[in-house]
Amino acid sequence: MHRVNLNQVTFNQQVFDHASFGISLVSPDGLILTVNPAMEKMLGYAKVEFDGKRIGDFTHPDEAQADIDDLKALLSNDGEVQMERRYIKKNGEIMWGLLSIKLFCDETDTPLYYITQMIDITKQKDSERRLQESVERYTSLKKYNHDAVISFGLDGRIINANTMAEKLTGYLIETELIGMKLANLIGNENVNKILEKSLYDNSIEHDIDMLVTKGGNTVEVLASIAPIFVGGHNIGFYLICKDISEQKKLLLAKETAEATNKAKSEFLAMMSHEIRTPMNGVVGMTDILLDMTDLSEEQRSCIEVIRKSGETLLSIINDILDLSKIEAGRIELQEEIFDLRRCIKDSFSVISGRAEIKNLSLTYTLNHDVPDYIYGDPERLKQVLINLLGNAVKFTHKGSISVKVEQWKGGPDKLVFTVTDTGMGIDPAWLNRIFEPFAQIGSLMTRRYEGTGLGLAISRRLVRMMGGEIHAISDGSNGSSFIFTIRLKEAPELPSEQGVEPMSNNAIKTSILLAEDNPIDQLVMSKMLEKMGHKVTVVTNGKEAAEAVHKEHFDIIFMDLHMPALNGLEATQIIKKSLQEKSPRIIAVTANALKGDREKCLAAGMDEYISKPVKRETVMKLLRQFALV
Repeated sequence: MHRVNLNQVTFNQQVFDHASFGISLVSPDGLILTVNPAMEKMLGYAKVEFDGKRIGDFTHPDEAQADIDDLKALLSNDGEVQMERRYIKKNGEIMWGLLSIKLFCDETDTPLYYITQMIDITKQKDSERRLQESVERYTSLKKYNHDAVISFGLDGRIINANTMAEKLTGYLIETELIGMKLANLIGNENVNKILEKSLYDNSIEHDIDMLVTKGGNTVEVLASIAPIFVGGHNIGFYLICKDISEQKKLLLAKETAEATNKAKSEFLAMMSHEIRTPMNGVVGMTDILLDMTDLSEEQRSCIEVIRKSGETLLSIINDILDLSKIEAGRIELQEEIFDLRRCIKDSFSVISGRAEIKNLSLTYTLNHDVPDYIYGDPERLKQVLINLLGNAVKFTHKGSISVKVEQWKGGPDKLVFTVTDTGMGIDPAWLNRIFEPFAQIGSLMTRRYEGTGLGLAISRRLVRMMGGEIHAISDGSNGSSFIFTIRLKEAPELPSEQGVEPMSNNAIKTSILLAEDNPIDQLVMSKMLEKMGHKVTVVTNGKEAAEAVHKEHFDIIFMDLHMPALNGLEATQIIKKSLQEKSPRIIAVTANALKGDREKCLAAGMDEYISKPVKRETVMKLLRQFALV
């Protein structure tokens, strides 16, 4: 071991003591002889704590060259070396140091001692690390960006690009894009605008909406431009391009679909009006004729055929229009509190005549946990039940048809309806297909059974509107069951279970104003109302209706919506404004029956809304509603 006498070491003591960097004297064997105050402060040890320590004792264990023997091999010809190394401070913190080592020898080149100088570069290293992380993040962002990123210089030539730019343009980055004129992609005019104006005019990027590919095709893009600054100087720009070709296709498809739906809705409104108006005459006049007492049996039989044919035709029309309205989103639920048993009974009454002819028994069961009154759309629920019951009667030649209602086993927020028959059954292969529009079970059935094949398709859509699902079960020979659910909703206070007291059947003579421009509808409505014992005055447009209410008192007005001179909505607003609380009840009558019509009527001040063809029962219900019968 070499012994070093400190008295033999010559150095400037003042520099040693007051240097801002750490200095230590190390023996040829690697023992620390002494350190200056800056080294003590740097590593956090007192001078005496360095006695007997080796230089490797303070080095981070992950450093390859730990002690003086490892460092000797790194010394240059003049006996010096400089390196960046990590050290462990007394408090456990890691410190980066810039270490310089110089070997001093005697005249015979025998090593005497080493002088080490250390500068704390921890902050500098942290800055470098953060910079490197930032560069890596940027590189990753650029590399994996879903948009094409192209950097180019002030000479208009491409500096670099990411993978997405390569895919979008068709050019290879290394061999084709780098060094290429950007004008090849976006045109000279756009490049000049960017270089001349984009630093102060952000609108330039809106002019770049196309990018030309290697194959000569154009791609629609949404462009962004960002300047590149180095040392405060603008050296180029980034061009970021998003391919919006697919979005444009989707937008075009959306606009086309919306235009198609609009045309479909307009056609639907026209067809609804044009078909229902003459049907109002057919159905209404047959009802009036059947009320006559002096008809012969032959005449009554002929009229019954007309009535039945008219109702069948109306049912087909309603199915087609209902499906069209549902698909066009023009049907919404009209929800209220209603008697569930009454709804089922009303559904049975519609098909009971046909069931009686076949001697089929009709039954229904409500489980004890099913409420008597629920909140929902009774007419749409009735429509589903009538469709299912009608099919059951159609395909059942003997036996029974039943309806069962129970709570859903998954929770109390749904009801389950099961319509079961003892009919011919359904081939299991057809159980899913029967809910598609115009589906009928085979060509034989198409010949033997009337109908459009829309009932189940409409039922499925209505059930889904009511928050449920529908499916069928059958083994193909022993009848079938149709099961559907509806969601129960929170409702205002339910009425008493005793139900509503029935209205009196005693007729009250009511003064009625009928505003209708169609001669057939005038005749049907006026005859129907007069046969009920009411006084009817007829006007042919809204202007005449607005004038008539000032000449005579009316209890109720049946107001057609589509009339010349002044339509029904405009006439209603004028009447309500002029008569205020003295205004008669105004009922909208329309052949459209589309989504939003009822709301428009109520907003205009009308009291209720009915659609054509108008039936006697509907009119009676309205008159009872307003205590006019």
